[in-house]
Amino acid sequence: MTVDPAPGAAVDDPASGRGQWSRRRKLERRLHDGAALRISALTLQLGLFRHRLPAGEVELDREIDVLQEELHVVLQELREVAAELYPPLLDEAGLGPALHELSGRLDRAVTVDVPDRRFGAAAEGAAYFALLACLTGPAGDGGPVAVSARADGTDLLLRTEGAGPRAVAHFAEFARPLGGSADVVPGAAPGSTTIIARFPCV
Repeated sequence: MTVDPAPGAAVDDPASGRGQWSRRRKLERRLHDGAALRISALTLQLGLFRHRLPAGEVELDREIDVLQEELHVVLQELREVAAELYPPLLDEAGLGPALHELSGRLDRAVTVDVPDRRFGAAAEGAAYFALLACLTGPAGDGGPVAVSARADGTDLLLRTEGAGPRAVAHFAEFARPLGGSADVVPGAAPGSTTIIARFPCV
């Protein structure tokens, strides 16, 4: 079963879809290299200021502690927002390491088999967030999932086993804007299904 646009429905422009991931990655870098670094610098400056306090300024010392803790919380929240835009590890190391890191954070068994190569920011971003939606959304049954990827011409071919047929909608949502597709095919085990999503890399 291939999930395609309904008759008469507007088809997303692939160029626009690729631009979305480029913008996401640039915003993540701005947050990481701009605001996050400035907050880290402020935290450090407060620590240096503490050493200049006269002896016995207990109350002021406690207030500096509170400010530093608040800055740490803000920094963590900022990093979480940046990761929701485009995970730094995905940008720096690629789809394989990012999916391995993701699988370690989930409350379900996920095996990842992704080659050590790059597929481009748009294909990697779309594939990562499609899988994230599949594994954390209501369509999944919480059972074990196996994910593998390979290059197929100029496309990234992502194969997911164990997610359930309803999860194909997540992959279609992220693949279509790039000109890709998502299919449900019989799985290796009786009664199981496999989702194959194609993400163009150019």
